[in-house]
Amino acid sequence: MDNLTIVKHPLVQHKLTLMRDKSTPTAVFRQLLREISQFLAYEITRELPMTTKAIETPIEAMDAPTLAGKKLALVSILRAGNGMLDGVLELVPSARVGFVGLYRDEETLKPVQYYFKAPESLENRLVIAVDPMLATGNSSAAAIDLLKQQGANNIRFLCLLAAPEGVARMQEAHPDVPIVTAALDRELNDKGYILPGLGDAGDRMFGTK
Repeated sequence: MDNLTIVKHPLVQHKLTLMRDKSTPTAVFRQLLREISQFLAYEITRELPMTTKAIETPIEAMDAPTLAGKKLALVSILRAGNGMLDGVLELVPSARVGFVGLYRDEETLKPVQYYFKAPESLENRLVIAVDPMLATGNSSAAAIDLLKQQGANNIRFLCLLAAPEGVARMQEAHPDVPIVTAALDRELNDKGYILPGLGDAGDRMFGTK
């Protein structure tokens, strides 16, 4: 699928298996999600723009590589996105952070917005939207709509698991947005859950039902 990158690093796949296991406790699930998010963040930030600056090492002067442009923006799609946000922020602590509050109507499977707060100057930043599950793709596409309305024009989407239906929906709505994930699972069930999946990421992360 165009614009889809699946990170097949052995540690990513091993940690994902632990997360899929229904016997994995909440605290361990949260820790694994933070760890795996860091591996995925390495991939999604692989092509950040670079420049150089003059510094003094203990030995001599040099022109050293450094990130260019405005600090990137991380946007968590609530609530489960916060579990990935922590891991990415450990790698990029200077990033600006925004939040999109959406919940899925269980009858229609359509997203309902209840909160939106984004950093300023999105048009000048790389924006990475994070949400563990790309299921129907409706919430993700709606979140990207909001970011584009705020001026974002360089957006990437980071998720833990994706379903073919969700990837297709995103590519239809936002073909310019690359997707990075740890796995492309088989399909959705009639309730919009990913199969084989790992259940509801938010419930497993926060110990709710």
